[in-house]
Amino acid sequence: MKVGALLFATQDTLSGPELIPELEARGLDSLFIAEHSHMPKSTDRKLPRMYYEAMDPFVYLATAATVPSPVLLGTGICLVVQRDPIQTAKLVASLDVVSDGRFVFGIGAGWNEEEMANHGTADPARRFKLMRERVEAMQVIWREDVPEFASEFVNFGPMEAWPKPRQKPNPPVLIGGTYPGAFNRALRYGDGWLPRSDVPDLPARIREFKNKAKAEGSHHTVTVLLLDPSEAEVYAEAGADRIIMGIPSRGADKVLPVLDQYADIAQQVAD
Repeated sequence: MKVGALLFATQDTLSGPELIPELEARGLDSLFIAEHSHMPKSTDRKLPRMYYEAMDPFVYLATAATVPSPVLLGTGICLVVQRDPIQTAKLVASLDVVSDGRFVFGIGAGWNEEEMANHGTADPARRFKLMRERVEAMQVIWREDVPEFASEFVNFGPMEAWPKPRQKPNPPVLIGGTYPGAFNRALRYGDGWLPRSDVPDLPARIREFKNKAKAEGSHHTVTVLLLDPSEAEVYAEAGADRIIMGIPSRGADKVLPVLDQYADIAQQVAD
């Protein structure tokens, strides 16, 4: 099982070019960047500053991609219901090209209804269909020379849209969320599942997911956002392909000691 990091990148964060070598030196395989475009004042909860100070993940990852490294670069998660699918397809493909095929597209529908409403998602209850149609439209753009798409939420006629991703047919699409919704979405139109470790009975659900994927003749992966590092071996035994754990949205003095702890975990759960 691989071990990676999750970061809310802010203006106070260790930069991408600084962070990537530190991850690689400690045997960590990936860096996932979280996303929130903004946080409405009406949001009915107290949230850490990083939620409304978060940089655009594609900008931060593009700077990280300038460092030659095997470390994978991912979104964790990209809120596709708040993004135009044609432009997002170009962002994903461009980042996959400049990173030499190291991009992983973690996505989700989001939880903040006020935030998504500001982006024009008028009916939050239908956001999962909107997400599916936008992802399927992006997959067509990535895979076809002259893509076109027609659905309830996404419609465009024949066009040319380049670059195409370095990875074929496209970078892995990991569907974030809980069981059974995201579990089934990942099997339907994703390449993997990206749950948080607070999903009830998650180790058993991982085994179920892997068995269903195998029965369908696919090799879907599971990346777990691990909230309690002491449970790493539980998910290694359950068959997770990767765990990612949060690191502080701060400078080197706060981040590097945490990475040292994660390096120890990576050694414990190495294949």
